Amino acid sequence: MKILIAEDDEKIAQLEKDYLEINGFETQIISDGALVVEALKTGDYGLLLLDIMLPNYSGYDICREIRDKIDIPILMVTARSEGVDVIRGLGLGADDYITKPFDPSQLVARVRAHLKRYERLTSGSHNEIRKKENAEQIRIQNIVIEPKTWKVLKEGKEIKLPNREFELLRFLAEHPNLVFSKEQLFETIWGYDYVSDAATVAVHINRLREKIEDDARNPKIIETVWGVGYRLNL
Repeated sequence: MKILIAEDDEKIAQLEKDYLEINGFETQIISDGALVVEALKTGDYGLLLLDIMLPNYSGYDICREIRDKIDIPILMVTARSEGVDVIRGLGLGADDYITKPFDPSQLVARVRAHLKRYERLTSGSHNEIRKKENAEQIRIQNIVIEPKTWKVLKEGKEIKLPNREFELLRFLAEHPNLVFSKEQLFETIWGYDYVSDAATVAVHINRLREKIEDDARNPKIIETVWGVGYRLNL
């Protein structure tokens, strides 16, 4: 599996490269943000390790441009710990983030977890997913979810959702009228063990609302149950 490392700090890039290659991954480093998008279009990468503060073209710009075109996990790396930077990255479609300085073993674990998750989603080999796919469609108000084709339609028009958003919507749709906490959704959808960040779930919920709700500020499909979590209404 080939990992693209978009990082302009030579020492950090080399650290990431060394640890990933020790653990069996093939890597390529690109330090200029302007070259990353073209590399992703032409290269066969399994995951993008994306620094936010790249020269010429920021990680935000890259994420914004490729998210709806290239369906691979995006793990953002940032030296900033402020919530607004994290939320912005997740809001543009990043799957996860890790802040500098980081434990290299944690980085490798995150990469493995995302690759495993994406492989399971795209291969359709997971037993539970296959059982759920027996249904041709799931209808929620004016939304139609087609599990077999990974399509979501709103009033007959297809809505493009990254894998993570699709899985989150499908899980909620398969368990309508039940309330799930952020922690439960994080464990179920992200599927690996580290301290949950409420921003990750909240931002993905907000992105879904912007795409499926008639008024994202007054959601009728995915409802917030204050102090508890989220519920999808039939």
